Amino acid sequence: MSTTDTDTAAGREAPPEGGATAEERELGAAESQLSTAPAEEINVPSLGPLGWARWFWRQLTSMRVALLLLLLLSLGTIPGSLVPQTSIDQLKVQDFQERHPTLTPIYEKLQLFHVYSSVWFSAIYLLLFISLIGCIVPRTWQFIGQLRGRPPAAPRRLTRLPAYTTWRSEAEPEQVLEAARKIMKRRRFRIHGSGDAVAAEKGYLREVGNLLFHIALIVLLVSFAAGQLWKTEGSSLITEGGGFSNSITQYDDIKTGQLFNSDDLPPFGFQLDRFTATYERSGPQMRTPRTFRADVSYWDGADGATRKTSIKVNEPLEISGYKVFLLNHGYSPVVTIRDGKGNVVHQGPVVGLPIDGANLTESMVIKVPDYRDKNGKKDQIGFQGQFLPTWVRSQGMFSVFPALDNPTLVLTAYHGSLGVDGGTPQSVYQLDKSRMKQFMEPDGKTKFARALKVGDTMKLPGSGGTLSFDGVKEWASFQISHKPGDQGALIGAVAALVGLAGSLFIQRRRVWVRAVRGDDGTTVVEMAGLGRSEYAKLPEELADLAVRLQTDAPPAPEAEPDPEPGRDSAKEPGKDSTKDAGKDSAKEPTKDSGKESTKDSASESASDTADPADPAEGARA
Repeated sequence: MSTTDTDTAAGREAPPEGGATAEERELGAAESQLSTAPAEEINVPSLGPLGWARWFWRQLTSMRVALLLLLLLSLGTIPGSLVPQTSIDQLKVQDFQERHPTLTPIYEKLQLFHVYSSVWFSAIYLLLFISLIGCIVPRTWQFIGQLRGRPPAAPRRLTRLPAYTTWRSEAEPEQVLEAARKIMKRRRFRIHGSGDAVAAEKGYLREVGNLLFHIALIVLLVSFAAGQLWKTEGSSLITEGGGFSNSITQYDDIKTGQLFNSDDLPPFGFQLDRFTATYERSGPQMRTPRTFRADVSYWDGADGATRKTSIKVNEPLEISGYKVFLLNHGYSPVVTIRDGKGNVVHQGPVVGLPIDGANLTESMVIKVPDYRDKNGKKDQIGFQGQFLPTWVRSQGMFSVFPALDNPTLVLTAYHGSLGVDGGTPQSVYQLDKSRMKQFMEPDGKTKFARALKVGDTMKLPGSGGTLSFDGVKEWASFQISHKPGDQGALIGAVAALVGLAGSLFIQRRRVWVRAVRGDDGTTVVEMAGLGRSEYAKLPEELADLAVRLQTDAPPAPEAEPDPEPGRDSAKEPGKDSTKDAGKDSAKEPTKDSGKESTKDSASESASDTADPADPAEGARA
């Protein structure tokens, strides 16, 4: 019963004894909300250590914090890509520090020269790791509980669901439900019968994909950590005929992880038998390598049999969990040096430092600390110059093509002190000439220098020593790398993509089929579907299921409409039949039809204006 304005006014005039009216209480509450005066007393319960720990754990394992940590981890890799890293190239770091003396102290305090081992990057890394684990474990148990459960029973009003269809059939309700079970099972739905309806659910792989994606992220993090802690990465330059053995002393340079142990190096090795390189000789791709292959003999284990194979660019040799990559190549002139007494003081290939990547011009340095002149006096000599694979005199002191078309060795000689006896390490590619003098021509004015072809011999003026250019061998540089987390990272990346695809494209949905006996003796079949998220194909899927179900439960034929009465006009032809028909239709608006039309319109209006049912409604039913 509705309350009139008079009743409301009367209620205001007669407040209950000893208390304020409802309006006054409401107004007092509103006034208290509008007041800016501080509250007299607020009792906030103390959380305590355990409460704060629970609060922190809930925040850390929330999706919001996990996404924030993942964003911070991505942002943390930016300085690792822009700033030279000590673990990758120490020389670039030193050059950067020399060119930026102001930024260097700031970068060092922020640990930007070793980002991936810094405290702040490790903290983000570990917090993300813990957050993912804390997110996965409860969701996994929840998902297991869902798998052990049953689809919820059918809601009382299926018409309120987003996808709905109905028809009448002459089949028995039990036959309809049994046919629905068979169809759902063939479509891999989980089935559960309850009373006069069948409940089916599908799309559990969506949550599997979600969990797989998060687990794959953990696998990626663990693999990345393992690769950094136990990694081994070094390089070695080998001339044809030379070899490499997997020991610390055989690496030209090596970078290892914090947990690396030299005793864990597996015994293996290889020998460079031959290096083959061919180049494009014309066109826009001139000098581009066409063949770049290192033929090697390798062995695995101390007593392993020797095998032959080829290493190419992007086709490494895999042995004992290590990968041997081919990086670069160059030339090693073979020389023989004799002192003034005719004794051989140096013989073999000399590796040069490339100074021209396109045409392989190399800077050459040869040091001979044990040398005697023709009088037997001890001395030290050094040679410096260039090796040119293809030399054209008119083009200057640079090679014009990387192949050995016209190999030439151009050298000059110095004598004095090489500085190798002082204990300070020196580079094999540099000659310290501060305490040395250059040999001069017999005239005493022209500096001594010679250009040698293969087979030529250069005689040093005054001392009696010689240098012979015997031939050319090729060298190749290899990278020997071992990262135990590479395979795990690959598996994690593939699993993450599969899980992400499953969580995006698989939709979890529920379908209910109800079959009850109608008032007219036929079976009323209702089908409805509900998606756990927005699923545009749900009506199509429900329609396809309905079409298949109608094979076993075909729609009943519709009853023919009764012919309109015309008996009066037939009996009394003189009477205006049109007028009488109009009177009858106007006087007798059939009650049942009016009720049915009212019900139909009301149900249609309710179904149109009703809010879509949520998954909880099915569970409540």
